[in-house]
Amino acid sequence: MQRILYKFTVLLAVSLLASCSHKQERVVTPYGSVLDSVAVDDEIDLAEIQTNGELIIATFSGPETYYDYHGRQLGTQYLLCQRFADSLGVRLRVDVCRDSAEMVRKLKEGEVDMLAWQTPGQIEVGEEKPELAEELKGWYRPSLINEVKKEETALLTTKKVRRRIFSPMLDRNKGIISQYDQLFMTYSRDIRWDWRLMAAQCYQESTFDPKAVSFAGAKGLMQIMPGTADHLGVPRSRLYEPETNIAAAAKLIAELTTAFSDIRDNYERTNFVLASYNGGSFHIRDAMALAKRDGHNPHRWGEVAPYVLKLATPQYYNDPLVKHGYMRGSETVDYVQKIRERHASYQGVKSPHMGFHPSQPRKADKRKNKYDL
Repeated sequence: MQRILYKFTVLLAVSLLASCSHKQERVVTPYGSVLDSVAVDDEIDLAEIQTNGELIIATFSGPETYYDYHGRQLGTQYLLCQRFADSLGVRLRVDVCRDSAEMVRKLKEGEVDMLAWQTPGQIEVGEEKPELAEELKGWYRPSLINEVKKEETALLTTKKVRRRIFSPMLDRNKGIISQYDQLFMTYSRDIRWDWRLMAAQCYQESTFDPKAVSFAGAKGLMQIMPGTADHLGVPRSRLYEPETNIAAAAKLIAELTTAFSDIRDNYERTNFVLASYNGGSFHIRDAMALAKRDGHNPHRWGEVAPYVLKLATPQYYNDPLVKHGYMRGSETVDYVQKIRERHASYQGVKSPHMGFHPSQPRKADKRKNKYDL
């Protein structure tokens, strides 16, 4: 066995079953479906994996293993396995497990080809996959660890979004935040946002650069991911168009607002929408569940934000209440705070169509303005 000094182990699948066994499989007939015993060949080695075009690994959620970051899959172990899959010419599929018992079970039952986890140890090769084991042994070199770590670090630096830097305000004296103010005014109406809040979010996303692109592929003023564009029905080829991009962002914000309709307070709900836009609503819901369990109000951002930060620690991202694992929460908490601070600085900017400060009530209406978020 080849020893690895770094805390990295890849376990190639070991089948404890006979090479050919009988399994119960549901068969559909013209008269309905029945369970039938069929012979299934359990031997899946390198040739079969390459023919099928897929290598399946089981792993844990965590910063050293596997996590989703702005639509990009990261983690040292994942990146190593991705490189190995690339060398085989196949795609990599990840099965995230709760614990080692679940991983070993999936391995024994032939549901996955490899296990990847962070633990002191060695590469252990199963007898049932000699070709894959030999391929892995020839491919792996210790320097790969440092290479993928440098790759990941580079992706997570402040340069992760390629963009030109524009001033936070185009002309303060004239009350112009950006050349896209009219678009913010137009599309913020449908989502019942102050247009200046949308402008503040846009500056945080791209500094008003319509050609900005992130390492994960997010594009344009509001950094719309290609997959999100597909979901929203927006052509990917048009994501660099300012109006198309802002309109897509407004549609996404509307969806997130509906998703958090259980939060009655408008200001608080907007905080959760901003956090979800940045970090994913599934992670935010995990943090809300933890906050509620510990006796905090899950509908107040100030009480949930600490748990967003805690999702970066094993004690919390491995908690049974957490459904979506590890999160780099510091960026999301900072994202919400910076947008709120910038919005506050923009609130002195009058809209040409309002002629009054939206945070000030009209003389005829002393109620809080609905756009004052």
